[in-house]
Amino acid sequence: MAQHSVVPTLFPPPGYAHAAVVAAGEHLAFLAGGVPLDPAGELVGPGDFEAQTRQVLANLLAALAHVGSDFSQVVATTVYVVADAPEPLSVVWEVVKASGLTDGPHTSTLLGVTTLGYTGQLVEITATAVVPPSAAVEG
Repeated sequence: MAQHSVVPTLFPPPGYAHAAVVAAGEHLAFLAGGVPLDPAGELVGPGDFEAQTRQVLANLLAALAHVGSDFSQVVATTVYVVADAPEPLSVVWEVVKASGLTDGPHTSTLLGVTTLGYTGQLVEITATAVVPPSAAVEG
């Protein structure tokens, strides 16, 4: 089980931890960036940060379930948002917080970027999660 901590001598983070330590022998899942595409490969929510974030989170949850994990086991995320100002990042972060992903709290980085891989894509989230031993996927 991951141990999350907030460093008392640092500024308290808003809803995430400064560090996560995972014991040796744990299974970890390193997930590729979740993107706002539906199962047919169509972009969900063109121009809509909230809709795209909800789709990214749904896709991330599906990937976690596939490897036998879930949001409660996530130890780290990186949230990428196409933005050059703080407001869109705040919109995305509120959707992420409401999803339960940050309930750990896990470690996280929220970034504004110039562009992402798919035309019209505004949000992407990568994650690292612990996979409970009974659920670990082999191969």
